[in-house]
Amino acid sequence: MAFLDGLRGGAAAFDSGNTSGSAIELTKRHPTVSLSKEGAVSGNLRVNLSWRMRTSDFGERRPGGGLRGLRSGWRNPLKFFQPDVVQAHTQSMVNVDLDLGCLYELKDGTKGVVQPLGGFLGDLNEPPYLKLSGDDRFGAPSGETMYLNLDQKDEFKRLLVFVYIYDQTPAFDRTQAQVTLYPSSGRQIVIDLDERAPEARSCAVLRIENVKGELIVHREVRFVYGFQAELDRLYGWGLQWGRGFKSKAGR
Repeated sequence: MAFLDGLRGGAAAFDSGNTSGSAIELTKRHPTVSLSKEGAVSGNLRVNLSWRMRTSDFGERRPGGGLRGLRSGWRNPLKFFQPDVVQAHTQSMVNVDLDLGCLYELKDGTKGVVQPLGGFLGDLNEPPYLKLSGDDRFGAPSGETMYLNLDQKDEFKRLLVFVYIYDQTPAFDRTQAQVTLYPSSGRQIVIDLDERAPEARSCAVLRIENVKGELIVHREVRFVYGFQAELDRLYGWGLQWGRGFKSKAGR
């Protein structure tokens, strides 16, 4: 597993971000949006990763039951009024541990990574002006969150937000994952990791580039079968990587 020596930031106070207004969904047909034009020019930009297992993996009935469910309902009409059974977690169920990270390059040429692996959580008020808030091991509703200090937006050259599976079974095809950007002002920006990639270990989710002072978000959703070093190679970061581990303690 890859990691890189980097700055370790201290604790910081975070804002919750704006949750009003309609969200912007980045898709293959509409893959870009300007943070600057959306009014996200200051404060903290919250980047949240959340996920849950796909319902088919829990043995739940599909909405409407499909043709097979309909035929079953005809044979037993009372089944239409029975609630779906949600199966509990079992040892045979895939255990998914998704992690959020970010490759960064600043205007002065400084390059690095913010990620749980190796404890490189960054710093919000000092370079790289990124801060990862803990490591969610269990896919809690709050997920994992990273903050970008947009008051220092002129210091950013480019960012690559990515998601990877640390040491569990590759299972991007078994999860419904989503990355959402919450600016302190302006609309939310949503990117679904909705493509099936059963053997992938990592996914480049989005790029943020500083184009003449304007921050542009580009949807990527590019799955790869390696780890951070492969993402580095694909996007030309040029960092030196080595094997690293996460502590077995919580956050």
